[in-house]
Amino acid sequence: MYRYRRANYRKDEIMSDRLIELLKNVGATRVALVGDFMLDHYTYGNAERLSPEAPVVVLNVIERQQRPGGAGSVAADLSALGAKVICLGAIGDDANGRLLRDKLAILPGVDIAGLLVDPHRPTTSKERIIGLAQHRHRQQLMRIDEEQRNDMTAELGEQLIERFCASLLHCDVVCLQDYGKGVLDDINCQAIIKAAQQAGKRVIVDPAATAKYERYRGAWMIKPNRRELGLAAGMAIDGEPSWRTAAAKLAEDYDLTYITVTLDKEGAYLYQRLDASQPRGERLATRARTVYDVTGAGDMMLAMLGLLAGGSFTGVAAPTAAEMVRLANVAGGLEVERFGSTAISRDEILDELVRERHGQRGKYRSLDGLITDLSWHRQQNHKVVFTNGCFDILHPGHIKLLHFAKAQGDVLIVAINSDRSVRALKGSTRPILKQDDRAALIGALEAVDYVIIFDEETPQKIIEAVCPDVLIKGTDWQGNVVGQEWVEAHGGQVVLMPLEPGKSTTNIIAQVLERYNTGGNEER
Repeated sequence: MYRYRRANYRKDEIMSDRLIELLKNVGATRVALVGDFMLDHYTYGNAERLSPEAPVVVLNVIERQQRPGGAGSVAADLSALGAKVICLGAIGDDANGRLLRDKLAILPGVDIAGLLVDPHRPTTSKERIIGLAQHRHRQQLMRIDEEQRNDMTAELGEQLIERFCASLLHCDVVCLQDYGKGVLDDINCQAIIKAAQQAGKRVIVDPAATAKYERYRGAWMIKPNRRELGLAAGMAIDGEPSWRTAAAKLAEDYDLTYITVTLDKEGAYLYQRLDASQPRGERLATRARTVYDVTGAGDMMLAMLGLLAGGSFTGVAAPTAAEMVRLANVAGGLEVERFGSTAISRDEILDELVRERHGQRGKYRSLDGLITDLSWHRQQNHKVVFTNGCFDILHPGHIKLLHFAKAQGDVLIVAINSDRSVRALKGSTRPILKQDDRAALIGALEAVDYVIIFDEETPQKIIEAVCPDVLIKGTDWQGNVVGQEWVEAHGGQVVLMPLEPGKSTTNIIAQVLERYNTGGNEER
């Protein structure tokens, strides 16, 4: 049995498959999103000199961008995930407010009728000044905020609650994004949560940095980071015991079902209060990433949690809270690898999950496993390339062939003859290396995406199952290329690669034997 083939998937491999199926099969969740809607400005410029007037950088502006921020960023993320969003909040009667409405209105599935205009406050805006070192490396130099943190007027608050209650008839889940700008004050927040509870809707909260958690009482899930957790619980947060103690205190004090503590590179900690069948507290690790900008990561996580918590699922069981957080971790991880608050699509997250699964399983596949993976590659319009051989003693000719093959498309499959098949073709003294070792060597090459072993004398069966877009062989092949007729009949092509004479396993073996028999003293 090929040593890299796993009879049973490891736990993380099973989880990857499960997360992929969940994300593929969740419907268009309808989300009521309440919170602080903002407008983010980005001013980019080349920073090449210091001012002669003062020791400050001179920025030569080359580009300006505006994006929805705060709860607006969550709305953009939900839209990218395929959800439908009802936006509820307050903006100012100003140019920023009008621009924010325009930016949100063009997003698929986003309803902005619930954005109230407050003439007594400006639209919260954040302007980031971005310097480009050597015209390409982005570095935030300064942020300029325009905001008012006072609570909404009672009259405007009543209008917000009225519109929220009307939206409950048309939503599956409620998300609250609180940046402490006055929309989700104690009165409004509790009115929203109680109305949602009465309507049987889950409420997920991304809280403000505050000790006032009474406003969040009764939420289904709350998502503080470790600093916010410590502030709310009134204690130092310095490791897993403190995560559990603080989360347990908040859950009991404020009737919270789940608390998800985001821990940056350490992943997340999920605490649950009610379900005896699940772990009380569970650390959910995440893959280490190169952090480019943390802006928007929390918004992306909230969007993913909302999508899943209120979603309907076709052909797959609904996710557990832990599975929701795992997927939110992946989405937030992709966000930090980008600059600024950037919506991550469902396809991009699926692509990341498939890459992670590929890395967990290695490159070897059974035929059934290969066909399953190829179905995803076909959906991405990837061009599939196939080649085969014994690959007994890897040499430069093989390397050249495989690099040539990968250049013909996006995904390279290499089929390797089994030991029995090699003996049938080459004689009883071959192969020199067992199939396990040959597959391991081929799989270690960057150009190769998948390795499969076949026991027949030809790969015809695999070629018909895979139906590659491109079939590769060397020009030393005599006669018709195996599988050529099938591939061309199904719209593919056969490409022959010129080979350098003398570079073959047979010649290498002959040279070794000759030198061994002569004592290895001949000129090199």
